[in-house]
Amino acid sequence: MDTSPTALFDSYEQDFRQFIETIHEKLQANDGTDKEQRRSTLRRVEMDLDEADEMVSQMEIEIQGVPQSVRAQYHLRLRAAKDDLSKHKKLLADSRSQLARVDLLSSSNAGPYVSSDDPYAPSSDRTRLLAGTSLLEDGTKRLQQSQQIAVETENQGAEILMNLRTQREQIENSRITLQSADLAIDRASGTLKKMVRSFF
Repeated sequence: MDTSPTALFDSYEQDFRQFIETIHEKLQANDGTDKEQRRSTLRRVEMDLDEADEMVSQMEIEIQGVPQSVRAQYHLRLRAAKDDLSKHKKLLADSRSQLARVDLLSSSNAGPYVSSDDPYAPSSDRTRLLAGTSLLEDGTKRLQQSQQIAVETENQGAEILMNLRTQREQIENSRITLQSADLAIDRASGTLKKMVRSFF
């Protein structure tokens, strides 16, 4: 069993890459399937993304124990993992928006793939489609904003963890210094006692 300081980080990163590869394959294969199968695939993708997100959280924890000499390159690997995670979350959101648009078009009286620009479609249908598309776009924007906030929060959390580790190291160094000072005082006290006894 590998007990090196980077072993757990490497293991979590490998698991993360496997999840991302699976997610990418599912999203690529989902385009040509029927709607129900697409919904099922997107639900599985969401669960895989949750697992991948957990792997990134574990990597953030483990990076605190990585030696300073190589920590910078591990931060780059963590950053790349976060970028990949955000990218595939956006792909999932886009796929859901696309599927929702298909549902709206399918529910129109003018046919399953009627265009909102069709001059022969009923006015009320065009209005509903335009309103639905606007709502979907707003929802996508809010989701992207939430994802950005989540990434910023993760970065802040990692920085706090790093600061706490630095403070702990400083406290540990101070404790060692105090112990050394106590030992020096004890030795000096012993020397003074010997000198006093020698005078008497």
